[in-house]
Amino acid sequence: MFDQPDYDDKTFEKVILTDGITRHKEFQSCTFRNCDFSNSTFTRCKFLDCVFEECNLSMVNLETSTMNDVVFKGCKLLAVNFSKCEDFLFGVGFDGCILDYASFAGKKMVKTKFSRSSLKEVSFSQANLTGSVFEECNLLETVFNRTDLTSVNFTTAYNYILDPELNTLKKAVFATVGLEGLLTKYGIKVV
Repeated sequence: MFDQPDYDDKTFEKVILTDGITRHKEFQSCTFRNCDFSNSTFTRCKFLDCVFEECNLSMVNLETSTMNDVVFKGCKLLAVNFSKCEDFLFGVGFDGCILDYASFAGKKMVKTKFSRSSLKEVSFSQANLTGSVFEECNLLETVFNRTDLTSVNFTTAYNYILDPELNTLKKAVFATVGLEGLLTKYGIKVV
């Protein structure tokens, strides 16, 4: 499908590449619209300043790929392991996405914005989310374990459970209705 080594400022629409393998490609300022890359592998690919709109990226393997300033809008990203992406300049944002069962374990994601997205059973173990925002996000059974949540905004997030003893919560912001998620471990009921 992708026969050139580099793509710059190109729009890909309705591309179907399920179960495909793409290696050593660079995408700079590209837009992917209504594409289906489910179950595909992108090895050592670079996505720089790219936008994915209404795409299916479920079960995509991003082994040693670079994601720098990549925005996902209305995308399905079920069980994507972002932990396999290169750490250098890792930067992503999500708006209206389904990220259930994804993993960001160990990732540095300072000031990442998650907006109107489903993050059920996502792993943020040992991640650094300093200054990030979870705006109207469902965090049901999401795992925060030894996660740096300094200055993270949870005011409109819901269904989260956080252990204050296992995570750094300095200056994190919560709505009063979300306090129960901080006390679950202690068996305390908030009424």
